[in-house]
Amino acid sequence: MKYSILLLGFTLLTMNFSCAQSTENKIDTPKKESFSTELIIDELQIPWGMAFLPDGSMLITEKSGELIHFKDGKKSIVSNVPDIYVRGQGGLLDIALHPDYKNNGWIYISYASEEGAEKGGNTTLLRAKLQNNSLTNSEVLYKATPNTTKGQHFGSRIVFDNDGYLYFSIGDRGDRDVNPQDISRDGGKIYRLHDDGAIPNDNPFVSQEGAKKAIFSYGHRNPQGLIKNPVTGTIWEHEHGPQGGDEINIIEKGKNYGWPLVTYGINYSGTSITDNTELEGTEQPIYYWVPSIAPSGMAFVTSDKYPDWKNNLLIGSLKFQYLERLVLKDNKVVKREKLMTDIGRVRDVRQAPDGYIYVAVEGKGIFKLIPN
Repeated sequence: MKYSILLLGFTLLTMNFSCAQSTENKIDTPKKESFSTELIIDELQIPWGMAFLPDGSMLITEKSGELIHFKDGKKSIVSNVPDIYVRGQGGLLDIALHPDYKNNGWIYISYASEEGAEKGGNTTLLRAKLQNNSLTNSEVLYKATPNTTKGQHFGSRIVFDNDGYLYFSIGDRGDRDVNPQDISRDGGKIYRLHDDGAIPNDNPFVSQEGAKKAIFSYGHRNPQGLIKNPVTGTIWEHEHGPQGGDEINIIEKGKNYGWPLVTYGINYSGTSITDNTELEGTEQPIYYWVPSIAPSGMAFVTSDKYPDWKNNLLIGSLKFQYLERLVLKDNKVVKREKLMTDIGRVRDVRQAPDGYIYVAVEGKGIFKLIPN
């Protein structure tokens, strides 16, 4: 097995392991993009998440705490949104519809909340219904504890699998030496619930004394991408590394994804976090980035509107301000392509029911990708 040298700063890491795959693959910038962009919703600051309603309208979360309903070309503010703890990376975060939304009307929202005895806030999952442009029937399904005034790593994304289970992510809340590896604590985890917030009786730690019963996987840093693979039904996640070491993982029941015992990154100061890039009992990412792109949002492309992108993965880059297309083969990245170069900080990307790709960009709004 051949090892290369980890260089500090923005030097590429090219290490060959049995599972992990790094950014040794060249990233291409197409000479001529195969699509044009249309700004369909403007004047948004940090549009964190998007959900598409059956009537063709859209719900957008603004990190500052506003839930926006975009319908018939007009924006309106949804009322009765819960109190949002806005600090650092915390605020109003992701939004998703129940798979059977047409019949039950449930909307799921993740956000930072001050509820609890301690000062500060932590990530919370709520479900509610939308009636007359107001949230009703609101129910908190999960509230991470303890609160903290730290502003880092709230996560958070929401997705349903083929069996109707609800998954959501919470970052390590800036406490990497305690939370991610301790299953008795929230933070640095992917959680799995029934759609009503009940704990599935086959969750991996339901029988372990002192464990948080909702945990599905642990050892995560700050997951801001969570999606179902439409072909296999598996749950895919990406998370921010420190200086380098952003990861893509396939999430499996009860598995430890290593943070901070294992990482391909280093401290922002340039010092080492650990010498371990693999360790028995921890999972290797299927892909990692060095330098970090600061990934946010993720979409598998299945639409016939983009035939050349079928089964590709789209991921936003906050740091380098573009949309990245990853061509996959056997769960390995065989090609990278840079799209929407210098568009701004890409916060989210979704494939909508109409088959089009929508991209949320900070300080601008929501773009629709229109194939040429």
